[in-house]
Amino acid sequence: MAGKNIAARPASWRVLYVDFAGRNRVLTAKSRAEADALVADLAGQGITARVKVTAAAWRARFVDDAGREHAKHFARKRDAQGWLDAQTTATVTGTYVVPNAGKVTFKEYAESWRASQVFRPSTAALVELALRKRVYPAIGARSLSTISKTTIQKLVASLNETYAPATVVVTYSYVSTVLKDAVENRRIARTPCVGIKLPEIVKKRVEPRTTEQVQAAAKAAGDHLRAAVLLAAGTGMRRGEVFGLTEDRVRFLERKIIVDRQLVDVRKGSPVFGPPKTTSSIREIPLPTSVAEALARHIETYPPGPDGLLFTTTHGNPWRWTTLGEEWRARMAAAKLEGFDFHELRHYYASLLIRYGESVKTVQARLGHKSAEETLNTYSHLWPDSDDRSRDAVDAALGAGLAEESENFPDSQRTPNPSAHHRA
Repeated sequence: MAGKNIAARPASWRVLYVDFAGRNRVLTAKSRAEADALVADLAGQGITARVKVTAAAWRARFVDDAGREHAKHFARKRDAQGWLDAQTTATVTGTYVVPNAGKVTFKEYAESWRASQVFRPSTAALVELALRKRVYPAIGARSLSTISKTTIQKLVASLNETYAPATVVVTYSYVSTVLKDAVENRRIARTPCVGIKLPEIVKKRVEPRTTEQVQAAAKAAGDHLRAAVLLAAGTGMRRGEVFGLTEDRVRFLERKIIVDRQLVDVRKGSPVFGPPKTTSSIREIPLPTSVAEALARHIETYPPGPDGLLFTTTHGNPWRWTTLGEEWRARMAAAKLEGFDFHELRHYYASLLIRYGESVKTVQARLGHKSAEETLNTYSHLWPDSDDRSRDAVDAALGAGLAEESENFPDSQRTPNPSAHHRA
């Protein structure tokens, strides 16, 4: 903080009136007596005037780090000094807030923040939806300076009545990030997102669908989506990867699929592609014969359009997630498979790999997980019990020799005699 000082401002008197031409006029006087004399003189001319008094005051001023001058007037010098000291302390401790900066509404600031972020297309869409649908209706019109810890806690409680805990926590994280950014830009002194009680996220144990259920889902999905179901169940591809798959990414001769992008949005009827979920999600997946045959039949029946997408609506347009979700749920309900989520096909694929003895690293690579830890946290309960394998391994190696030695060992020496022990 530079250029700070306190200066005395003397009292002033201004005589305000409207002249015969209808124009506003101001006369300045050095004392009250002079001002009253001017009013009397104007009255003699048939003009009504009034006196506006500005009391003597102390003017405290400083220039902030951005070069902007700020000033405030006080009746007493000690009050002016106290205010100036407080601004200096706030600057040193990092809690200084630009005067009136907190008057901007949460929505205005959040939209400015959102526009400045470098998001993946899919993440940008999620943030925009969360703020627009779940946050702005509640606190969007409130100025930043009026948002308190209670405000945030009430928002969380309200969301918790409608949405799943995971959705509430993610939405809160966006709000918290916006307010933290406001602190860093000196819009508010401190964030109210401290000590907020969030709902507990209980992670459900993955219970893969049976092969019969997957086959039933493929049948219920209809001809134009059947191959998509088999593809997801036979490769573990995510929804965006499946519905963003183009013909050039399917290598029938090499029996593999290239996953290097996904469908993230549809704009003006055209697909918008983005990178997969993580860099580890860029991968090559073995193409099973059964899935390859299903894809070949699908391509023959539903030739890809100009964008090369394998799976489109019956009108040949890219799938919008809302439309796909509505049709998927309706078809699953009609087949009495309520609650069957498309993502469960990915879990089914993982369970197949584990059942047939694939290692953790292989499952991780096929699914495109960021780490083996992520794979284990999700599917560790599906691997065979290690205790049984340990016992079988030891028995296989040492069992034969121990059995032979046991046969040559007298029973009287192998089995203690409790009564003899007591007699001794």
